[in-house]
Amino acid sequence: MYGRYTQELGTFAKDEAARLRLQQERWDGGGGRPRRPSELLEYSQGRCAPCRVCAVQCQQFLISKVGEDWIFLILLGLVMALVSWAMDFAIATCLQAQKWMYGGLETNVLLQYLAWVTYPTVLITFSAGFTQILAPQAVGSGIPEMKTILRGVVLKEYLTFKTFVAKVIGLTCALGSGMPLGKEGPFVHIASMCAALISRCLSLFGGIHENEARKIEMLAAACAVGVGCCFAAPIGGVLFSIEVTSTFFAVRNYWRGFFAATFSAFIFRVLAVWNKDEETITALFKTRFRLDYPFDLQELPAFAILGIASGFGGALFVYLNRKIVQFMRRQKTINRFLMKKRLLFPALVTLVISTLTFPPGFGQFMAGQLTQKDTLVTLFDNQTWAKQDLTEGYLGILEAWHHPRSSVFVILIVFTLMKFWMSALATTIPVPCGAFMPVFVIGAAFGRLVGESMAAWFPEGIHTDSTAHRIVPGGYAVVGAAALSGAVTHTVSTAVIVFELTGQISHILPVMIAVILANTVAQSLQPSLYDSIIRIKKLPYLPELGWGHHEKYNVRVEDIMVRDIPYVTLNCKYRDLQHVLQSTKMKSLALVESAESMILLGSIERTQVVALLSHQLSAERRLQALRQKALAEQEGAAEDGQRLSDSSVRFQISTEASSFAPARSGSRKPLKPALKRVPSSLAEGTQASAADHSGIALKSLFCANASSEPAEAQGTAQRKTKHVRISLSEDADLGDKMTPSEVLEWEEQQLDQPVDFSSAKIDPAPFQLVEHTSLHKTHTVFSLLGLDHAYVTSIGRLVGMVSLKELRKAIEGSLTAKGVKVRPPLASFRDSTTSASEPDTTDIRQLWDRHQHHAMPREAAPAADEAASDK
Repeated sequence: MYGRYTQELGTFAKDEAARLRLQQERWDGGGGRPRRPSELLEYSQGRCAPCRVCAVQCQQFLISKVGEDWIFLILLGLVMALVSWAMDFAIATCLQAQKWMYGGLETNVLLQYLAWVTYPTVLITFSAGFTQILAPQAVGSGIPEMKTILRGVVLKEYLTFKTFVAKVIGLTCALGSGMPLGKEGPFVHIASMCAALISRCLSLFGGIHENEARKIEMLAAACAVGVGCCFAAPIGGVLFSIEVTSTFFAVRNYWRGFFAATFSAFIFRVLAVWNKDEETITALFKTRFRLDYPFDLQELPAFAILGIASGFGGALFVYLNRKIVQFMRRQKTINRFLMKKRLLFPALVTLVISTLTFPPGFGQFMAGQLTQKDTLVTLFDNQTWAKQDLTEGYLGILEAWHHPRSSVFVILIVFTLMKFWMSALATTIPVPCGAFMPVFVIGAAFGRLVGESMAAWFPEGIHTDSTAHRIVPGGYAVVGAAALSGAVTHTVSTAVIVFELTGQISHILPVMIAVILANTVAQSLQPSLYDSIIRIKKLPYLPELGWGHHEKYNVRVEDIMVRDIPYVTLNCKYRDLQHVLQSTKMKSLALVESAESMILLGSIERTQVVALLSHQLSAERRLQALRQKALAEQEGAAEDGQRLSDSSVRFQISTEASSFAPARSGSRKPLKPALKRVPSSLAEGTQASAADHSGIALKSLFCANASSEPAEAQGTAQRKTKHVRISLSEDADLGDKMTPSEVLEWEEQQLDQPVDFSSAKIDPAPFQLVEHTSLHKTHTVFSLLGLDHAYVTSIGRLVGMVSLKELRKAIEGSLTAKGVKVRPPLASFRDSTTSASEPDTTDIRQLWDRHQHHAMPREAAPAADEAASDK
């Protein structure tokens, strides 16, 4: 399990070749036809047996040639497309029901308000309650948890069927309420759960579920499928999933993500055409910008300013979202109240937001009656709203942005500001929801505001070479949506998602400029929204090295490592193991040669240490010790009886010798047969040693030949032996009958014995770093390998340990934790000329000599076993 082989590779190859040769000879001897595999025997009976066998063989051939990865990805894409389409259909039905209720009560404003407020409140409350009862792990986005899982951390019940049901139903109700919530993050979680359930339930893909590495690869592909089927954007989905879930991405998973995401997006759009929602496969938010001259070169500064402003806005959104959660947690009174009334907080938030968006009320100044999809469709419109007549041009859903007593600019400003804090507040309620779509809509509104302002300042367009092209505000909306969503999530792939959503690539240059500038500003101010949630939930994570912090590259491992770490020595006692388990909660312990040398021999899991200690203090060993004690008492009683019999026999022999001297020679004849004639009952009761058997045989000899043995001595010996046998049988039947004090005394004796590591699984090669390893290299190694800790050694000696906690504090600049030695960054520099080669060489020689004379517990090689058997 940990890299130790029980057989040499050459020996194994020879044995395998001999086995294959023998198998081939058997086949040739059986008429040249190999026997049918055992898995096909069940199909070899009946009238349709040849067809069944042919079908099974075709299936096996398809899997062997095509590969189970392709079949798994096709099935994953198909399932996610069906789930996405069904959820969109249910969400659209819920939103249409709300509009129907609102429109049917237009004669009474009070009833309209009650219907407008009650409907989303009921749905959100049901979603929160259902999720809390069935699977609380389904709350929130799911991307932070997937980012942690893909790093190798096991999160309990995050990929189960129960969580899948809670996520799907809860997300459908939450989005059907019309609240400013998103679905991209939850779809990533749903796709990951689908992948885990498919690999777990179908025996065909059992290898994926059992192999941890392949499981992580398929989960990475599932994250791309989640984004791809959510927006019908396979390319942007793959890139987005890579950016938000991986620090380093294996290129071999690239084709898996693209294939599954493309197939899922295709099926998702085909289902829309089949349901007659679309005439053909098109973009979700198709735009009609002019292609010959989409923007003027002099508009690029405006796009750059839009990107910088979006960067500040994204950082502010993350900050506001985190502060709301921290406020709710730090206020103990509010926290205790909300813990008792879990459904009250989502109901209150929904009530406030739905009241503010009530169309006849304040909602008329912020397009309150529009859904998120209708809002994006109108914001991406290629017309200029500010230049149109107030009574004409606002047809259909565009009428929501028109108000007779306010301008378009006021409505866009109010919409942007109100939706900003509403979305930050709504994403904190305990329901399955994401934040990408609300931020996307806010960015589109802000970009539309900038575009309308530019169109108002330059009504005829920017003149260049006696030609003027009017400004398209919809292009600014596209740029703003990509920039703000990229700033919140710290991704650049939002630009590609925008291109696939709109179906046009004409604004590729301004979109990329704005997204890059927004990311630059946001990353220098705040972490991404997903990293912020990871910190709030205290999930194990590893932050990125910040830009421009060159002093962090000069920090070394010796500056941040924990020096006082628990360890286990090779010659320790069980009491030391007990002390280590009580003093630390670490999952892995270092195994060193001795406390003086501190030579690192390997690492042992905490479960293995617990197993060793439990076995040493187990009830079975205590009962065995009690049986041995009873057996010793039995042997002692037998020896007492033997001494009594011997004394009486010697007395009789001496008396007979004095009275009947001629009969002495005759009395010695039966000596040899009597030694061989041992009673069977005594032979079964005693199995200690040859000397004991000889003593018992002598006792039987003298007792058999001494007819004048005193009856009192013989009865005493029999009573003692009978008492010991009865007590032993009672212990064997009734178990351990030791008193608590005797048990405690026995455990104390067992704890003082040396530990036997022969039955424990020891990792002989735990990951190690040297003292002078830089922080940058340590961060890279931890990110690539998904480590949670590494030992620090110096010439083989264990000098410390670095875990995610210390590394995270070092990167974040808070090197003040207990147990972390804080030193200035430049204190690690050493003079390269002073290498101290002679002392180091001496230490190395001493350690090497000591290590050669001390063997580590390991499995015996086959050659050694054969040599021992020959001896």
